[in-house]
Amino acid sequence: MDIKSKEFRKQAHQFVDWMADYMDNVEDYPVKSQVLPKEIYNQIEDNIPSQGEDIETIFDDFKKIIMPGITHWQSPNFFAYFPANTSPPSILAEMLTATLGVQGMKWDTSPASTELEERMTEWFKNALGIPKNWTGVIQDSASSATLASILTAREQKSHYKINQEGFKGFTNFRVYCSEETHSSIEKGTKIAGIGKENVIKIKTDNVLRMRPDLLLQSIKQDIENGYQPLCIIAAIGTTGTTAIDPLNEIAEIAEKFNIWLHVDAAYAGSVLLLPEYQNLIKGIEKADSFVFNPHKWLFTNFDCSIYFVKDKNALVNTFEVLPEYLKTNTDGMVSNHCDWGIPLGRRFRSLKLWFVMRYYGLEELQNKLRYHIELAKWLENEIVKSTNFKLVVPRNINLVCFHFKPQGFSDIEELNKINEVLLQKLNDTGKIYLTHTKVKGTYTLRMSIGQTNVNQNHIKEAWKLITNKAMEII
Repeated sequence: MDIKSKEFRKQAHQFVDWMADYMDNVEDYPVKSQVLPKEIYNQIEDNIPSQGEDIETIFDDFKKIIMPGITHWQSPNFFAYFPANTSPPSILAEMLTATLGVQGMKWDTSPASTELEERMTEWFKNALGIPKNWTGVIQDSASSATLASILTAREQKSHYKINQEGFKGFTNFRVYCSEETHSSIEKGTKIAGIGKENVIKIKTDNVLRMRPDLLLQSIKQDIENGYQPLCIIAAIGTTGTTAIDPLNEIAEIAEKFNIWLHVDAAYAGSVLLLPEYQNLIKGIEKADSFVFNPHKWLFTNFDCSIYFVKDKNALVNTFEVLPEYLKTNTDGMVSNHCDWGIPLGRRFRSLKLWFVMRYYGLEELQNKLRYHIELAKWLENEIVKSTNFKLVVPRNINLVCFHFKPQGFSDIEELNKINEVLLQKLNDTGKIYLTHTKVKGTYTLRMSIGQTNVNQNHIKEAWKLITNKAMEII
């Protein structure tokens, strides 16, 4: 039942028409899926069909069964988490990627995949202000990049003995991060065999940045107690509030004690394309690795995470495995990116980056980022002017963290319940989608303004809805 070329063309055109209509009309869908648990599951057959079905029938079921269960990340009314943006050039490139079906594990398996990736990471190295002597590679996610850093730090510190012999004599490592950093750090230490109990979470200051003085104190205490400091993770944009750790001060501590320093800029790293924000990574030359995700705020389909390392040999020596069936005549002359991270298999991720960067150009990318930041400033000002809403922390870049605090209410637990109800009411409308965090015990609404096509009207309408729904509660 192979699809012949003529039939494929017909169906592909129908799909593309639907895709274009979806992009035009995405605002018409409820932003957050309104289905109940198991509602999708129960509409799908228990087993593989015994006979094949035609594409038209399958596509109809996609529209009828699957679409109601989609939360529309590409809606300009999506303000939850951080965005996972796409754009027309990225979608077109993904279509080509899917058609080619490239598995870019080694240079030989697709030279274009490897060499375009090398050039794309160089483009970003130059544009972001990453040191010239660093090397980049594309990973699937910042979680994988962080794990790669922890593993590389582990192997470098053990002189690559743990990979060879296991943990004999190396059971006292410590990893440091702020209490605000991403859960992937704990997950990475578990996978790396270090253990989450050896993740030391450093307290933060009044704007939720890691305190270097407490980091230094913890490191000294650990050394006195027989522990071996292994890795520090500094955040340029924490997940909860986009707090910016003081990198230069942290980097000086890492350098002094010879500790691997990884910089997690998964979301906020995109803002380094703006020269006025490059001061956020002052001290980067003292660090060892850096990651940011174009798939969050640079209009590039998930997944695409760019990881830079100062010492590429340490990375390759950590992951390189060369069985006979992977040996090629070009080994030693080219980069084989299967040795630069955890998986052997690799998608052709650089193609969509190439399309997006060329389509928009640096100036238009910068314009879009600045516009999103201006929208966040507008919302921040509205909250400051309000008598019933308060900023929980100052706006960082384009994330606004606030809560509903009506006059006459002061009990934190009561306010937390009110804000939780407000969030649920807002998301139940289907008109916008927000998520929350807790900041020092305060239930906090997060509004991340970075969707590809968001504009001033979306923010004004969202703020109007938020204020109206809040008044319904009290």
